[in-house]
Amino acid sequence: MWDEETETECVNDIVRLTAWKASDTYGALYNDLMQEVKHSAPGARLSARLRTALERLSPDDRRLLCSRTRDGCAPLFIACRRGNLEAVEYLVHVCNADLEQRGVYEVRVPDERSVHCVTALWCAAVAGHLPVLRALADAGAKLDAGSDSGSTPVRSACFMTHLDIVKFLVERGADIHRPNHNGGTCLINSVQSLRLCTYLIDHGAEVDATDMQHKTALHYAIQEHRLETARLLLARGADPRLTSRAGDDALRTAALKGASQVMALLAARVRYGPSRLADAYELLGATQLDEFNDVSACLAAWRRATALRHATGQYVPKVPEQEPRKALLYMREWRTMAELEACAADADTLRIQALLVCCRVLGKEHKEHVFRLMYRGASYADSFRYQRCIDLWTWALEIRLEKDSILYPDTCHTACALTRLLLDARGALPAQPHEDVVHIAELLMNALPEAREWLVPRPVFKKQADTFDRALRCLAHLLHLMLDTASTDEERAHVHRRMRRVVELQLRSAHTCDTLLHLSVSRLTVIRSSYCGEEAGALFPSVSLAKALLAAGADPLRRNAARCTALHVAVLPYNFSSALVEALLAGGAHLDQPNKFGDSARELLALNAHSAVRPLRHVTLQCLAAAALRRAPAAPAVPAHLVHFVDLHRP
Repeated sequence: MWDEETETECVNDIVRLTAWKASDTYGALYNDLMQEVKHSAPGARLSARLRTALERLSPDDRRLLCSRTRDGCAPLFIACRRGNLEAVEYLVHVCNADLEQRGVYEVRVPDERSVHCVTALWCAAVAGHLPVLRALADAGAKLDAGSDSGSTPVRSACFMTHLDIVKFLVERGADIHRPNHNGGTCLINSVQSLRLCTYLIDHGAEVDATDMQHKTALHYAIQEHRLETARLLLARGADPRLTSRAGDDALRTAALKGASQVMALLAARVRYGPSRLADAYELLGATQLDEFNDVSACLAAWRRATALRHATGQYVPKVPEQEPRKALLYMREWRTMAELEACAADADTLRIQALLVCCRVLGKEHKEHVFRLMYRGASYADSFRYQRCIDLWTWALEIRLEKDSILYPDTCHTACALTRLLLDARGALPAQPHEDVVHIAELLMNALPEAREWLVPRPVFKKQADTFDRALRCLAHLLHLMLDTASTDEERAHVHRRMRRVVELQLRSAHTCDTLLHLSVSRLTVIRSSYCGEEAGALFPSVSLAKALLAAGADPLRRNAARCTALHVAVLPYNFSSALVEALLAGGAHLDQPNKFGDSARELLALNAHSAVRPLRHVTLQCLAAAALRRAPAAPAVPAHLVHFVDLHRP
């Protein structure tokens, strides 16, 4: 029966065990063991001195010592990783090491590095040490113990193309049908090896098993241009008409990845209509141009597609028909061979035709189409053709906002890239892009309120909160650009109306509850984008934006999470300018309004030696009386109409 005395004995045992583990003898023995398993030759035994010292310990103490870890790995795990069979057998059979104790394993393959928490058997399987794997399996280690991502040893061995390891595990009863957390199967992980795929299919692997993206092994074989594997899968019954979550079947996947040989194989084995084949070859040509910059291969594919559309004597139309778009210079796709040859004379026209093909065949919301819009826009920006880039990226932002929320990382990345581009393009365009700035700002103004509501329920994911704050900083920059690019009275009037609208939205940042007025006076309001390199030159603090927001009705007394007003932020030394502080005070800010730490803006203002602001001109008798009430030992009765004013002067 469990009682207080038993509990006390257990606590004492734990204390004694902790003290013993910390002793010099235990530590020295453990260090010696770790040194030998790390640095001894793969087939070497542990030294006689170390074995003698270990065997003098009790069985429980030996097991306890072998369960101790360094850098996340126990001695058995390290011995398995290095393939030291002698050390593994000694630790398993003499020291009774825990076979299922997990360690940290780093998988290194070309272009990929990943770290996983796995068992010793998983480690041996991925490292390709068959004798060690056999020893662990004979000792009773679990064959299907998955990693932290749910990948079993046999699945991970397939990824590393260890055919002998896979054969051994399958013979011992490993489950080749069990996927990882993303649905990836052994067969999907084996498309790089024809022999491995053949072995798995012969032993019952499901050819059309799909992962969470609804992709089959055939999809992955095509993506990697594995012609022979694709041929094998088709011969063994793989269905080429199965579509992924993005709507891509085998033929479209081949066209998207530029796998022309696989396309020829599919065209020979599967009955497709002329319109379907023509679409595929047109998409293949677009890929050859956009991904591989191969104009001749692109034109060859497009000529073949055009011939297919005219093969029967009656033109096979391109469906669905696309409306002309400003971003694509209102162009339409070619229809005849003569029109195609005319396009071939101009490289820029060819690239626009490639985008037209992608939009029609894939659909405008397909991720590959949006990616190609961003890529083509970046190439225009690199050649200082900013307006073309602005048009393409604006269209990409519209598509992503229509499909996903601004909280979706790719959508926010597009908004940041576009804002940075507008900042970089100032002065580089013949005319300031006022209409573009206004349009993009309105897109964000329409998207941010709903996104902010989604962040109200708890818990809030940090990544989504960060994404929202980045988008809000983009809006602050766009508002500044709206003021900067407005050149006529009519444009300025439109800007003022939009300022009033954005103030009415009462947007606040997710982490610190900053308003747009707070952001407009802070040097920390910056945006970064992987498309545009380093962050742009600082626009903030912005006196003009602060004045415009105040004129539109922004509340200068509104506090953030630290109960700081915009004036608290503006008087910080790295934000300070006398003009900025004077603008806030003229708009109704209070110098003696404290934050949650009890610091008033008046006290922080004193930190700026070069300040030209005269505090006494902005402190009223009302403010002094409210401060006196705050310091009073007993709170006196305050008239109802003054309660709010007095509360403003409380921390």
